[in-house]
Amino acid sequence: MDDKKDLDKKERLLASLDQGMVMIHLDARRPGVLVPASLRGEAHLRLNLSYRFDPPDLTVGEWGVRCTLSFSGSRFKVAVPWSALFAIASHVTKESWMYMEDMPPELLQQPVAARPQPQPVPVASERPRTFLREVPAEPVAEEAPAAPPPPEVTPEGPKDDSPPPRRGHLRLVK
Repeated sequence: MDDKKDLDKKERLLASLDQGMVMIHLDARRPGVLVPASLRGEAHLRLNLSYRFDPPDLTVGEWGVRCTLSFSGSRFKVAVPWSALFAIASHVTKESWMYMEDMPPELLQQPVAARPQPQPVPVASERPRTFLREVPAEPVAEEAPAAPPPPEVTPEGPKDDSPPPRRGHLRLVK
């Protein structure tokens, strides 16, 4: 265990989380990793973390990262030790940090052409700009109109003027 490297991962992750959403890259096969059974064999598992996720139980500690995340609509308590985490990427700042010594060997052996290439993200100046315009307020009447008189109630009670209920539009086909 390299305490200095783990401390660096922790500090970078915390700093990135303070900015917004972060993607962590991990080897789910490493000891101590707790993810859904369908993902346990993944050499390169990517998880998005944020303080804004519900439930807000994200903890970043000396051991690693713990958080309840949603997988296909089901919540699961995830645990990732620092030794399994090999990359951190900020969605907000677009910065990323890789720890090559913790990467799975099969990822290091892939040719560069086979590795997924990052997609260019349009810079703010290239995105279409949205303009807001002021909507004029409706003029406020000086005097409020008088309230309509209450409906008269006859001795037999209020009359129900609603139409009779319609038949359903669905038919039974045999």
